[in-house]
Amino acid sequence: MISLLLSPFPLSFLLLLIGLFLLWFTKRQRAGKIIVSAGAIVLLLLSFSQVSDRLLKPLEDRYPPLMLDQMAGQHGRDKLSPVKWIVVLGGGHVSDPNVPVTSQISPGSLVRLTEGVRLYRKFPGSRIVLAGGAVFDPVPEVETEARVAEIMNVNRHDLVLEKASKDTEDQAQFIKNIVGNDRFVLVTSASHMPRSVALFKKVGLYPIPAPTNYRVTKRQSSSPEDYIPSTRGLGKAENAIYEYLCLCWSKIRNKL
Repeated sequence: MISLLLSPFPLSFLLLLIGLFLLWFTKRQRAGKIIVSAGAIVLLLLSFSQVSDRLLKPLEDRYPPLMLDQMAGQHGRDKLSPVKWIVVLGGGHVSDPNVPVTSQISPGSLVRLTEGVRLYRKFPGSRIVLAGGAVFDPVPEVETEARVAEIMNVNRHDLVLEKASKDTEDQAQFIKNIVGNDRFVLVTSASHMPRSVALFKKVGLYPIPAPTNYRVTKRQSSSPEDYIPSTRGLGKAENAIYEYLCLCWSKIRNKL
């Protein structure tokens, strides 16, 4: 709840409401003008991709993508074979039976799952661990993701569903019971990877990071969107601020 209130849009909206209230219903005109201006400036700045990218990029660049073809060329294919598990962390879903199952998982979850399936095919004999229980939906997220994985021709026998976790901290604990001391790849969004790896290491696991779902990417040419405020820029800022808040909260609780 705290992270939601401190996200750019709710925070700016709250500042604007407070400032307007002061302007219309009190004599504190100067304070109202300052607060309204602050809300408008925060909303405007964080809507520019140049600003939000600078917030998000350090998180996404912490771990490089797992480019197996390059690794195989440098070290030989046998260096890649011992991996037994591909762990894919959930990223949200809504179990709406009125839409296709591929639309029931969030875009971030779909990208994570697709990357997990790609790596699963690169490591013969590996299995996919889907992690994510029922939080704000009665159906565990992994059940929906498993249906999508089967559409991608993943053998149901090769899917292990971790349904009990409520957050990333839970996932690290429960996945430790599944993978034990086996070598495994961890798939999640690039911005989420620093916190995920830290939480997994805290419980004694040392995953091979495979970040995906990059939101800060280098264009081959400039776009008008780079120079005007947009909801896309605001969304990236919200993503970055959420992760920084979660990292701070985990450190306060001595979980990292």
